[in-house]
Amino acid sequence: MKCIGLLGGMSWESTVSYYQALNRGVRAQLGGLHSARVLLNSVDFAGIERLQHAGDWPATARLLAAEARKLQDGGADFLLIGTNTMHKVAPEIEAAIDIPLLHIADATAAKLRADGITRVGLLGTRFTMEQDFYKGRLQDRFGLAVLVPDEAGRNRVHRIIYDELCLGEIRESSRAEYLAIIEALAAAGAEAVILGCTEIALLVGDARAAVPLYDTTAIHAEAAVALALASD
Repeated sequence: MKCIGLLGGMSWESTVSYYQALNRGVRAQLGGLHSARVLLNSVDFAGIERLQHAGDWPATARLLAAEARKLQDGGADFLLIGTNTMHKVAPEIEAAIDIPLLHIADATAAKLRADGITRVGLLGTRFTMEQDFYKGRLQDRFGLAVLVPDEAGRNRVHRIIYDELCLGEIRESSRAEYLAIIEALAAAGAEAVILGCTEIALLVGDARAAVPLYDTTAIHAEAAVALALASD
């Protein structure tokens, strides 16, 4: 079994979900007392968040590249970045290491394509919904048509992520808001919606929505388990 390097802590609430999903996935495949070989480097999110909102992406890239190298040096066979937003600096992180990077958008897009989805809604931080590093990758590499909420909707989705979900707060009023935004995306033609922030599933992952919801944390972890257990 390969060792999974997990760059986490962004936020730690979703890193918990990753750790559970990786171990449950290995147990489901191998049974008994088997669990995943995981090397976790959990960063302090406060500093990352300040750099994000200041737009200082080069600083976040340098910081996370250094942390990724520690996972490689510790014996990880491949890397997961346990957050959608910080895949903005995935190219810089990938360039700093010699082990493979399993990209969250690629894993998600592959599952969407396998399910016959071609037109998809995207929820996430404003960075993920508005910038090309994620949306553009889905469009250019996988031919998916990507819909996002209007500006007011994007602001609400973003605020709830940082002010509530990253702090472990789950509010029924916010769940209702998210479900209404998902319904609007469905009305605009989305066949499914990507929960493109690793915290969002904590809020609506088990909810009955207007269209199927694709939990990127679960999909990313599932792909990591498959890679960890694959024969060389």
